[in-house]
Amino acid sequence: MIFRQFFDTVSNTYTYFIASRVGGEALIIDPVKEQLAIYLTAIDSLGVRLVHAIDTHTHADHVTALGDLRDATQCTTIMGDLSKALCVSRHVREGETLRIDGIELKALYTPGHTDESFSFVLDPIRPKAVFTGDVLLIRGTGRTDFQGGDAQRSWESIVNKLFTLPDDTTLYPGHDYKGRTSSSIGDEKRLNPRLAGKSRAEYVEIMNNLNLPNPRMMDVAIPANLSCGQVPV
Repeated sequence: MIFRQFFDTVSNTYTYFIASRVGGEALIIDPVKEQLAIYLTAIDSLGVRLVHAIDTHTHADHVTALGDLRDATQCTTIMGDLSKALCVSRHVREGETLRIDGIELKALYTPGHTDESFSFVLDPIRPKAVFTGDVLLIRGTGRTDFQGGDAQRSWESIVNKLFTLPDDTTLYPGHDYKGRTSSSIGDEKRLNPRLAGKSRAEYVEIMNNLNLPNPRMMDVAIPANLSCGQVPV
C-alpha cells in the first residue's frame, strides 16, 4: 500500500492519499482546491487511477477539490448520507465499506463537529488507522458551535465510537496547528486534555465556552463546498 499525507499551510488541513500499489487504484480524503496540482502530480507519477475522492464533512475553512478531481480523473465523489452537497456522486451510510483493489475503508457516522461528519477506518477487520476529519484532533476536538454541531453528539461520537477502536489504531486528523502528523486512539484517550479524565458534562462545558471566531473563509467555503468546490463567479 502507498500512503501520502499532504498539508495545506493556509488552512492547516491534512489530505490523505492511499493507493493499492504503483499502477493500481487510489482514493483521497479531504482534498484542498489550491493543492489540486500536487494531487494530480502524485496520481500521474504513480500511474494510479483515482477511484474515490472523499470529504469527511462540509468544510468551513477551505474549499474542497472534490469537483476538480472528478473533472480531471472521472473519480467518484463521496460524502456521508446526511451531506447537503447534492453534487456528490455517492453518499455512504454508517457501516458501509468502500473497497478498491484490496483497500477497505469503513464509514463511521461521527457527528458533533457538524451534523453530517463521517470518519473512515482503514482495514476495519483489524483497524490500522482512522481518518477523523475534524471531530477528533490531536490533543483536541473540533468546534461544535455551527453547521449543526453539538457537544453532546461530539462526546458520543468520540467516546462511544472512535474510542472503541483498538488503542494502537493510528489517528489521522483533518487538521493540526502544531506540526503533529498523527496520534493514536490510545494516546488520545490518555492525553487529550478535553477528554482524558473528563465527564460528559465537563466536556460539554468546555466545548460550549470556547468562544472561537468564525473561520476566515467560512462565507466562501461552505457554499462552494456544497457545490463540490465550484466557487460561484
